[in-house]
Amino acid sequence: MPHLLEVHNLTTAFTGDYGTHTTVDHIDFYVDQGEVVCIVGESGCGKSVTSLSIMGLLGRGGAVTDGSVFFAGKNILSMTEQELDRIRGNELTMIFQDPLTSLNPLFTIGNQITESIRAHTDLTRKEAKERAVDLLAQVGMPEAQEAMKKYPHTLSGGMRQRAMIAMALSCDPKLLIADEPTTALDVTIQAQIMGLLNQLRRERNMSMILITHDIGLVANMADRVLVMYAGQIIEEGNADELFANPRHPYTKALLNTVPSIRDSADRKLQAIPGMVPERYDDIAGCRFADRCPHRTGACDGPQLLYSFGKGQAARCVVAANGHDRGETP
Repeated sequence: MPHLLEVHNLTTAFTGDYGTHTTVDHIDFYVDQGEVVCIVGESGCGKSVTSLSIMGLLGRGGAVTDGSVFFAGKNILSMTEQELDRIRGNELTMIFQDPLTSLNPLFTIGNQITESIRAHTDLTRKEAKERAVDLLAQVGMPEAQEAMKKYPHTLSGGMRQRAMIAMALSCDPKLLIADEPTTALDVTIQAQIMGLLNQLRRERNMSMILITHDIGLVANMADRVLVMYAGQIIEEGNADELFANPRHPYTKALLNTVPSIRDSADRKLQAIPGMVPERYDDIAGCRFADRCPHRTGACDGPQLLYSFGKGQAARCVVAANGHDRGETP
């Protein structure tokens, strides 16, 4: 069965006053129907740029310089803007990090959802409005009919995010990209929003790409996980296998920064020393090497994506040789 989304060799660069900088570097991954794929990593690793590249929303200075993105068998990158608009917002939708900056402050919630529905369907204004009310009710918006009349700034962060979810789901998309959808929300509302997304995904057999740096969220939601660092996918695999047996030192470091219910009382959380490099496209070897406790001379050369079986792979020669686990190569 063909994949719903196939990303091959995707490379994205931004050009500014200081030249051209590659922010996503030859990445490959896929998403199947009904599957949740999580992209995890620190800020500045290229997660959001990956999603914007897929959606064709890079904006000024940004461009995909290599690769292909096939959605439902069609190459998105070869489409005209008009062709892309037929599937973007319809079959392929996105929830952004901050709903307040994503919603138009001059129009009511109801107006924005209704117009989104009418842009992609043949429904009349009355039918679209009725569907908008129904969608708001489905996503748990209190007094959905009254909420239709409200402006974004009059709603709480959780309510604005529910409105964004209603808009994203208005045309029954095949794939939803959720980019840090709970960043600005408190813990209780985060749980409600993610529970809602998971419920709607299952009911609609919808695929999802969830972009986050919240490891706990990944553990609860993901079927497969892609770990990004400095513009590259450095580890990928089935969620259960990756959590049980991480291979790349960066993945291990990420897992060591969060608590677990299985922790002993004296376990101390560990911070990752250093920072993600700002300019990483000119680093010839492993981009995590400067922060890695297992660094060897082999880390200074180009790193391949080594397979470890069970669909798991990591871009680390040290892990491939078993040095990070104290094994003999």
